[in-house]
Parts: sequence; C-alpha cells; structure tokens
Amino acid sequence: MVNKEYSLEGFMDTHIHTAPDIKSRILNDVEAAVEAKKEKMQAIVIKSHLEPTAGRAAIAEAISGFKVIGGVCLNSTVGGLNPEAVRVTSRLGGKIIWFPTVSAAEINVSYENTEEILSIIGENDLVLATGHLKPDIIFLLLDYARSHGIRKILINHPLTAVVGADIEEQKEMARYAYLEHCFVSCMEKHGNLQPEVIADAIKEVRAERCIMATDFGQAHNPKPVEGMKMFINSMLKYGVNKRDINKMCMENPSKLFFK
Repeated sequence: MVNKEYSLEGFMDTHIHTAPDIKSRILNDVEAAVEAKKEKMQAIVIKSHLEPTAGRAAIAEAISGFKVIGGVCLNSTVGGLNPEAVRVTSRLGGKIIWFPTVSAAEINVSYENTEEILSIIGENDLVLATGHLKPDIIFLLLDYARSHGIRKILINHPLTAVVGADIEEQKEMARYAYLEHCFVSCMEKHGNLQPEVIADAIKEVRAERCIMATDFGQAHNPKPVEGMKMFINSMLKYGVNKRDINKMCMENPSKLFFK
C-alpha cells in the first residue's frame, strides 16, 4: 500500500520515461512535470531511448513552472557515439548524457570514439550516465572519464539484467560515481527483482553513493510519483532509514545536477 504520509517535497526522480514515444507511456512531459510539482518535488529527469529530451524538457518546464531536465541517449537513432548530438544537447540546456541503452550491444565503446564526447561532457559539467553498458565497459568508461576530469557520473540501474553488476563491482564503481537504483526492476514485467536486494545493495555500498529513481512511465505501471512512494515504502520495510532515503532522493541528485 502506498504511504501517502511520506512527503516527496524536495525529492528528484532522475529517470522517467514520458510521451511522446513509440512505446505507450502513462504521462507526457508536461503531465509528468505537473504531477511532480503537485508533490512539491525539486525536479525530474525525462529520458527517451530514441531522441534527445533537452528541448522537450525546456517546453515542459515553461508550461508547468517546474524544473524538468533532459539530455540525450547515445543510441543508433541519434548516430550512436555522436559528439554533435552531445554538443547540441548541452547548448539546448540538457544536463545528462546517457551512453548507449537499447543500442548497447551494437555500439563499440573505446577511447577513440568517446574522447570528443567526454571532452564536451567535462567542459560543460554535464552528467555522464552509463546506460546499459556491462560492468567491464563501465570500468573502462570510468577510466576515460577521469582522464577528462569528469566528476558527475551516474551508473544506471546496476542490479538489472541489462547491466548485471555484482556487489563488489558496485562498491568499486561507487568510488567514482553514484549508483542509480530504479524501482521498475521490481515490477513483474521488468525482472521482478525483490526490493530487499536493492535495500541490501544500498546498505553495502552506502546511501552516500546511491540514488533512488523509478524508471517509471510505462503505461502498465503506476505513475512515477506513486512509484517513488512505493519505492520508499519498500526501502523502509527492508531497513533503509528515512535519513538515507532523503540523501538518495534529494541530496545526492542535487549534487549531480545543481552543484
């Protein structure tokens, strides 16, 4: 049962999928912003696997009067590891660059084809997100990123099957990046991961290096704000305290996107 008493005031959701999209979404960009504004959240991040969301975020923010952050996912639909897509995203006010997700299996990540992208990320103080890369590639990318002075790095849903990082790998990643745990992985149609596994991982790695997000927006799942409340309840049930939840949902995302 959703705990209506737990306030989302000041929280961020760093991973929401919105319409328009080729998949059915429960909310569009503006509707997601309005829902979050009603909860007095701080901001949301809207993500598309297929197209940049920086311009969409600017429109949603202007209409809703609420902070909406966009970026670009470096999949084949934007030219893969395309520096120009990153450059334009930054100029449009985008804040996050996701490395390949749905195209991860077909795009080779090497220093040669990421060097210019990493330079743009570093020069513009953007957030580098690792998408659906596997742990061995993530560690290479972390090395590349450090050589470019990139200090804002987000490891997307490390526990999911598409990434599959074990706890020791997560601890090593956490030395250089935040780990973004997404509640969608606990949904029946998305892996049915037991929430206790996420809670245990947070305790092992420490909340100081983790972020809680929903990765919601699918038409068959609850709305993202409800998903965040469900996530909070699950973490409380398995021994993650409110102070650490506030850190993961408020303080850590703020450090990535606003400092």
